[in-house]
Formats: sequence, structure tokens, C-alpha cells
Amino acid sequence: MSNTYSAILWNKNKKRYDKYLWLGIVLFLTCFFGFQLLFHPNITIETLIIRAFGTCAFILLHIILMIGPLCRLDDRFLPLLYNRRHMGVSMFLLAAIHGLFSIVQFHALGDVNPLVSVFTSNQAYASVSNFPFQVFGFFALIILFVMAATSHDFWLKNLGPRTWKALHMSVYVAYALLVAHVLTGSFQYENNPIYFVLVAIGFILISSLHLLTGWKEMKKTRASTFALEKQGFYNVGHIDEIPDDCAKTIFLKGENIAVYKYDNKVSAVHNVCKHQLGPLGEGKIIDGCITCPWHGYQYHPENGQSPPPFTEKIKTYNVQLIDNNVYVNPKPNEEGTHVEPAKIGN
Repeated sequence: MSNTYSAILWNKNKKRYDKYLWLGIVLFLTCFFGFQLLFHPNITIETLIIRAFGTCAFILLHIILMIGPLCRLDDRFLPLLYNRRHMGVSMFLLAAIHGLFSIVQFHALGDVNPLVSVFTSNQAYASVSNFPFQVFGFFALIILFVMAATSHDFWLKNLGPRTWKALHMSVYVAYALLVAHVLTGSFQYENNPIYFVLVAIGFILISSLHLLTGWKEMKKTRASTFALEKQGFYNVGHIDEIPDDCAKTIFLKGENIAVYKYDNKVSAVHNVCKHQLGPLGEGKIIDGCITCPWHGYQYHPENGQSPPPFTEKIKTYNVQLIDNNVYVNPKPNEEGTHVEPAKIGN
């Protein structure tokens, strides 16, 4: 990928994950081919490939979207989460084969460019019953391609966690487009309601799992927040309000406090420098130390102690994080007391 990043390291767990993943895919495709040939012996190979790979990709997308909430409900599903990106890339490859064969079979034999034909062969955009359903699938495939192409940690590092996460949350947009793609296509070409029933079951499963997980997380958050408030902690804002290696300053119960975010951690110290009462919260963390903006005096954020040979110490405060909201206990610890930082993401 670059001087810093290498290709995927195929360790034992990844190999086992991909082996079972593709074993399941091959097994599904084999069964699908067999049943289609049994009940539709005159089906063409192109149509068979389009149906098999499209169905497999759509089912795999449902599994991908259910893994997250399932892991929050039961830790035993966590092994499915660790290499879920492999599942996402595999799903895109299946969808790409479906899309490629669809374009070739339905749009490549005319005088118009096949990609243009996708948008112009059926122009009933104002119709509900005859809407050009392939357009939904085309845009969904573009989203899935972008997600697969940026799945490597190289993009996570260089785009930043927030941008990368927002980009990959577009999987829900792709899912909505694919639901519209399948339903409008089935409405136009199929009389059997089974397709509508199956899509509805998939949607209900995904929605129910996400709602159940949200309810569980909200209940857990409320319990944790109540417990912290009983212990004297106060909500001082969202973690995103604090820039990296900088602080947010607050006055709480008579205490002047600087809350620092650094190295994916959060610590709170007294906001006044021991040297000449400088505002530490206006300084940055440099070389791992809070650096006073007035004269450069430094303190470790975890314990409020100056690095040797200096001996200055400041008060520290206990900090907790719940759903990325920062909670601070304004009861100060003794100067120089080590306090374990709250870790972002835990």
C-alpha cells in the first residue's frame, strides 16, 4: 500500500474466517444452481448467474448488518465481527458479478453505451409500478465498491476514524437502495409474493435487532449515568468538543479544571500552573506532557507531576466516559496523584 502499510496479513484466524465464509458461499451457490435447474430446466446460464450471485450478495448483506447488534446482545457473536470487513469485500465481489452480468445481458447488445443504457432504456422515472429498478442497484453497487476499496487500515488511518466511520455507515443507504431494487424488480417481473415476504422478513430482523440493541444500550447508559451521578460525577460535555491534544476548561463546584483529550484517552487536572498561575487549559500536550502556554512548564496528564528533574505537582480529578460523554468528579485528588485515564472507545 505504501512505505508504512502492507497488504493484509493472512494470520491463522483470518484464514479460518475466510475459509468458512467462502465455504458457505460456495455451498449456497451450489444449492441455488441445483434448485434453479431442477425447477427451471430451460433457464439460461446468464440468468442463473445473475439470480444466484445477486441473491447470495443480498443475503450476505443482511448477515453483515445483523452482526453488529448481535455482538452487543451476546459476546459469543464477536468472532464474526473481528474480520467482518472480509465479509463485506466478499459481498461486494458477489454483487459486482451480479451487476456485470446484468449489464452485459440487458444493455450490451445495443448501440448505446451499456452504462448509459442503464439509465435510458427505461425512462419511466415518474412511474411507481414501472420505475427503472436497475438504477437503484447501480448506485448501491457504487457505494459497496467505495466501502470495499477503503476497507484497508491505510484508509482508516489517513481518512481518520470519524470520516472512515461515516463513509462506511453508507452501507445502510446501499441496503435501502437494494431493498428498493429487489422490490420494484419483483413487482414488475414476478407474480409470486414470496419475494416481498422474504425481503420484509429480512428488514424486520435487521430493524428489530438494531432497536433491541439500542434499547439495551440506552438502559445500560441510564444505569451507568445514574451510578456516576450518585458518586459525584458531572457531565461536562461530549468528547468531540475537545480537540486532540487540547483541553476543555470548566468550573465545577469551585474547582478550575482542564479536561484533556490525547492518545485516545481523557484526563483532568487543575487548570492553574504552579509557576506563575498560567492557564494550563489553553496549552497543548507536547511530547506527552501538558505544556503551559505562558512559560512552557510541563505536567503529565495522568498524575499532574512535572517530568524529572522538575518537582512541581498539580491536582488531578477522576474522569469517566459514557457514550462519549465526559463525566468529571470535582473532588480533587492530592497533588501528583495518579489517575487512570478514561479510554475513548471502551
